[in-house]
Amino acid sequence: MDIETTALPGVLLVKPKRFGDERGFFSEVFRHDAFVAAAGPVLFVQDNHSRSARRHTLRGLHFQRPPRAQGKLVRVGRGAVLDVAVDVRHGSPHYGRHVVAELSDANGHQLWVPPGFLHGFVTLTDETDVLYKVTEYYSPDHDGAVRWNDPDIGIAWPADMSDPVLSAKDAAAPRLRDLAGNIAGVFGHEP
Repeated sequence: MDIETTALPGVLLVKPKRFGDERGFFSEVFRHDAFVAAAGPVLFVQDNHSRSARRHTLRGLHFQRPPRAQGKLVRVGRGAVLDVAVDVRHGSPHYGRHVVAELSDANGHQLWVPPGFLHGFVTLTDETDVLYKVTEYYSPDHDGAVRWNDPDIGIAWPADMSDPVLSAKDAAAPRLRDLAGNIAGVFGHEP
């Protein structure tokens, strides 16, 4: 598998190799030794699967506060998404910046979003399945969200997306600057 760095230190684009023939393909989608060589010591404790019925379903921008902060290795089993990671690590020179990657069943790519980053995605197709490994169990007491269309972050969501499908939590999420005091002191930054 090829593992590439992105414009945000720590966020990685994982590109597993596929071996195909007339039957379809085979791909080794995760290999612990190769992954930790690129990402550092990581232990996944849970696998999650979300299904979105409609195109332009938007989930995010989510995070968990320490000590239950989550790292996520995200991939798509069916359909396609625009996947986003936003740096919210205290003292990071990249604070508030983001990277975007298209993940799909066709390309097989994955995005590693370490603890200290917001994460979200929008589906580009109907009936989209997103699968992700996490480094910490879900904790509602540490759960939080930032508004998906925060102008200070400036994510370029799909141009034809005028009315995304949102949860009540995501629709009511605050802007990053309104939450910054709650986030800035809890996510450490390692240069």
